[in-house]
Amino acid sequence: MKPPSTTPRTVMVLAGGPDRERVVSLQSGRQIAHALHTAGYTVTTRDALPDNLAALDQAANTPDTILFPVLHGPWGEGGPLQQHLQQRGLRFVGSDATAAALCMDKHATKQTLKDAGLPTPDFQHLQPDDTLRLNPPLVLKPLAEGSSLGMAICHTPDDTHAARKPLHDRFGTLLAEAFIPGRELTVGILETPQSTRALPIIEIRSATDFYDYDAKYERNDTAYLFDLNLPQSTLSRITELALATHRITGARHLSRVDLMLEHDTAEPQILEINTTPGFTTHSLFPMAARHAGIPDARLVAGLVELAASQPAPASI
Repeated sequence: MKPPSTTPRTVMVLAGGPDRERVVSLQSGRQIAHALHTAGYTVTTRDALPDNLAALDQAANTPDTILFPVLHGPWGEGGPLQQHLQQRGLRFVGSDATAAALCMDKHATKQTLKDAGLPTPDFQHLQPDDTLRLNPPLVLKPLAEGSSLGMAICHTPDDTHAARKPLHDRFGTLLAEAFIPGRELTVGILETPQSTRALPIIEIRSATDFYDYDAKYERNDTAYLFDLNLPQSTLSRITELALATHRITGARHLSRVDLMLEHDTAEPQILEINTTPGFTTHSLFPMAARHAGIPDARLVAGLVELAASQPAPASI
């Protein structure tokens, strides 16, 4: 498979970074680099750190290079890295700094959804000294982490009291969110030059209490279902909400939207959006693309083509 003649043949994959999900990022980077090699690109894989941006400076001196960032976490996914890319006028796969920062902040994302009239569970921005107004069951989450890091499901006031202090000590500000029982769903969103499409809906059934870090990356007993046996109206609504979330938050090129469905005809509830979906062997975005008939090599090549076809960002 050869890259299109209109697309630069050199891609720099950025993986690693300083955030807690560094190991996952490195796994994603290896998978993307392999897929790009299969697609015929010349690929380099480089780390990017706040105090070591040599890879970005190198790319700035080779303007035909397209960057494919796959860092996960506040610095690499939440805006700071994207600002550095934009400051250097680099073309890259994924959301710009503004959308990345919004989508990394769980409270800001949910407020944006609420303001747009989209359904999302009740929530509260929670500082250590704040009085919690939500009643259990509820979920406590760090504001800006992924992979379910630091997440706690609290079924009673005692659970909540026990969970808050260690989470505040570790992460500072938290998001409290009403717990929605039911089916956990995720929808990948993929842009092409012609359209923005939703990939097949995946239902996640974890053998653990919830879809935590181990269930995502370590265990092999998590079930991923495409045959959902839901009314067509519910399936259409899930897809509609995922596309609306991608659009309203300003996400670009790709994203993955997580939702909960309490029962088959309930209104789906949007939990969050991930602007840098993982590409590990367990990751949901490439899994959904493969189910839609898009192999990994074609998936990543299409994203590189999309980034290459757009003008370099103006310096910020």
